Amino acid sequence: MKVINSALILWAVSVFSATGYSQDRLNVLFFALDDLCDWIGPLGYEQAVTPNMDRLAEAGVTFTNAHTAGIYCAPSRSAIFTGQFATSSGCYRNQYYPHFRPELKPLQLAFSEGGYLTFGAGKLFHHPAGFVDLRGWTEFFVRSQEQKESGWPLNSWDVDDPILPQPYPNSIYNNDRTPANRFFLEWGKVLNKNEEQMADTIRTNWAVNILREKHNRPFFVGVGLYTPHFPNYCPEKYFDLYDRDRIELPPYLDNDLEDLPPAVRKAKTARGRIHETLVRKNAVKDAIHGYLACISYADAMLGRLLKAIEEGPNRDNTVIVLWSDHGYHHGEKRDWGKHTLWERTSNVPLLWSGPGLAKGAKIDATVSLVDMYPTLVDLCGLAATNQLEGVSLAFALRDPDRAKDRNVLLPGMEPGEYAIMNRDWRYIHYQNGTEELYNVKIDPNEWHNLADKEGYAAIKRELRGSAPTEFAEPGAYKDYRLVVNGEGFHWEKKR
Repeated sequence: MKVINSALILWAVSVFSATGYSQDRLNVLFFALDDLCDWIGPLGYEQAVTPNMDRLAEAGVTFTNAHTAGIYCAPSRSAIFTGQFATSSGCYRNQYYPHFRPELKPLQLAFSEGGYLTFGAGKLFHHPAGFVDLRGWTEFFVRSQEQKESGWPLNSWDVDDPILPQPYPNSIYNNDRTPANRFFLEWGKVLNKNEEQMADTIRTNWAVNILREKHNRPFFVGVGLYTPHFPNYCPEKYFDLYDRDRIELPPYLDNDLEDLPPAVRKAKTARGRIHETLVRKNAVKDAIHGYLACISYADAMLGRLLKAIEEGPNRDNTVIVLWSDHGYHHGEKRDWGKHTLWERTSNVPLLWSGPGLAKGAKIDATVSLVDMYPTLVDLCGLAATNQLEGVSLAFALRDPDRAKDRNVLLPGMEPGEYAIMNRDWRYIHYQNGTEELYNVKIDPNEWHNLADKEGYAAIKRELRGSAPTEFAEPGAYKDYRLVVNGEGFHWEKKR
């Protein structure tokens, strides 16, 4: 559902000068993290050392019940930048929407057409070559000319990177085996002196310079960090913020998978071997230690960006949005990763701060990352675009008491597969018709599947009523290949 505030549009038009700029128009810092679950201070997770996120929350609004719009990187970011769920766009997996849905206007293009300068850096889109949407950017930063001439990959680490922790592989999980996906469940300490050579630091510093400048038009700056996505490599000083032996593990239940539908139970039992290996090697705390260290590193990069705004000419008219593309399991439901329709994958940080927004507020109404696009349209006076399926949160950002709970959709990786969530319930529907149902108010760990219990038919029916009645066909991607031409690229069908 598209929600546009017409009064804000009229206001924006009235202040838009002949040069396309008024100091009253809001700038935007759009700060994205990768694989960050709700383990941050503003969401009540006390183990994480996140002073800058805490400061941002105190200055603005924290949504404590925010959920991803896709269950891993590619579908989540497609939904965020198009304002449409996979159920409408067809981006359930690794589809690249511009080559089969070119009419969908990405967020940065809406800003560009609204008179904004647009700057992007890092993992805002899926990171492999050929996935960044280059339309509408004043400048999109990558670290080398080679990246521009190889499809603009947004990679952050490589096995021959000279600043990798040594020896490589470095983690207990991988040090006696060939690492899966090269970096999965890898963690280790980068020398402090090498912090400025890390990809995420370089991207942050580039954005800092943009934020410190006075521009002749309003700006949208998107900064996407790869951290805390594996590998959990960061400077040793961030590891030193934590005592490994005092780290508290998330709650686990030994028979957690027994009440799941058969296909899911089989898949997650197999996936559970990763957790069993970590337990056998006494490495669960080490893995979480690496993740927490990278959260603190991400927080330090946020601190650089906040300082650039606070000390520069844009401090009084810049909105800051912090989000993560999805969450992450650390052994909960026997899983390490994402790709699930459970709470650990879906619940994400979503923090807003800026002029005219409430301060120090927490909102527990259920919201989605797909709501960010229409919210920015409202706040920044942009023209209506696409069929935006989120709900503008602008009214709640100004007056948190107006926030109302609602049912929110989370598509899976196939048509007909989805979750519907609200403050009290999570309903999961799989493509084969099997179901899960959790009362998350009294069972926040989702240990007790109520779908087959008596007395819950009405609840399931009500939640199913919020699901799409039609599901877009998945866009093609496996039968296309990437073609690079100089600094440009396109996808073409394989012969």
